[in-house]
Amino acid sequence: MSGAAVAGMSAEARGVARVYADGARVTAVEGVSLALAPGEFAALRGRSGSGKTTLLCLLAGLERPTSGQVLLDGVDLAAAGLAGRTRATRGVGFALQGAPAIRRMPVWENVSQGLVPLGLPSRERLARAEEALERVGLRALAWRRPEQLSAGERQRMALARALVHGPRLLLADEPTSNLDPASAEGVADLLADVHRRGCTLIVASHDPTLLARADRLLDLASGRLAASPPPSPTAP
Repeated sequence: MSGAAVAGMSAEARGVARVYADGARVTAVEGVSLALAPGEFAALRGRSGSGKTTLLCLLAGLERPTSGQVLLDGVDLAAAGLAGRTRATRGVGFALQGAPAIRRMPVWENVSQGLVPLGLPSRERLARAEEALERVGLRALAWRRPEQLSAGERQRMALARALVHGPRLLLADEPTSNLDPASAEGVADLLADVHRRGCTLIVASHDPTLLARADRLLDLASGRLAASPPPSPTAP
């Protein structure tokens, strides 16, 4: 998994909106259109509540838009049906901030849960999980339970879970939050390496080190998107 190149997946939103109407009507994302080419690295910025997490969930196929279209490799997720959506999202990895974990289940099993439907034996799932945990600096904690991890370690566990199947499209929500500077830089290096190997990457972040590595910056405010120019090269 770690040394293999991948063919990045294209991702596109066409006039996407997401409205929640549980009590008060809230528009989390409104009229967002964007297109990411295979292998592109985009960073999403915005204040808390601007709709970043909702937009990532829409692009990953975890939520359906109230209106508009989301396409992965040209497949319209809403029109594809259950089987089509499953095929289209098979190569998607998502590291969600504060992602739930299964208590009393070892970290390695939490990381490898997405491999269970593939019918892989536990020995192979363990090997893949340990490799993913090695990449995020948590291999020594593979047999601990999630409730024994710090907030930063749980954040890295979520990233390992997104990486374990070698995704073609990786979405990460604040992947360096709750991390000390050295760990945050290590995660930024890891994501840059994932991108170099061909994976399409969409990251929501406020981390300047991570933002500087992106091909394109996207600013989200009140659910609306405005593209920013590419970041300037960092000084040597």
